[in-house]
Amino acid sequence: MLNKPAGVITASRDERHGTVLELFPESLRRGRIAVGRLDKDTSGLLLLTNDGDFAHRVISPKSGIEKLYYAEVDGTPDEADVKAFEDGIVLGDGTKCLPAKLVPLGGNRCHVIVMEGKYHQVKRMLASRGKPVVKLRRLAVGALELDPTLAPGEAKELGGGDIAKVLGSF
Repeated sequence: MLNKPAGVITASRDERHGTVLELFPESLRRGRIAVGRLDKDTSGLLLLTNDGDFAHRVISPKSGIEKLYYAEVDGTPDEADVKAFEDGIVLGDGTKCLPAKLVPLGGNRCHVIVMEGKYHQVKRMLASRGKPVVKLRRLAVGALELDPTLAPGEAKELGGGDIAKVLGSF
């Protein structure tokens, strides 16, 4: 589990930007892959693994594993937005998103829960409703929540119980 800071990219290596793997000692970088991606300016929970099957199960929409995000937007999410997310949003380029949950938290804040991870999906869904994202942070994958004691850039190893929280009954 990594508390990914904004400003680093989810990649193995990059000539121009710092990467999430660079946050780890060299001995822990080999063979590690990110379980899904977070945009450069998105922070929060990022899982890394050396188990490709685990990674695939977590990111596959068929698994039904929810990813919880906290967002601050330019605007105020309302009930019409909640309904649109429940119905499944079709983005401007025709991309169809699975039904998702939008939970207004008051003012410009909301939670978004998705089961897929299309390119910039949460940002694009909110923007399609006229609510562009100002700040985005992933808080949980499945029932596994980001450890609040981890500072940005810090990581910790997970145990079997943590893995079960991610996979649920899958």
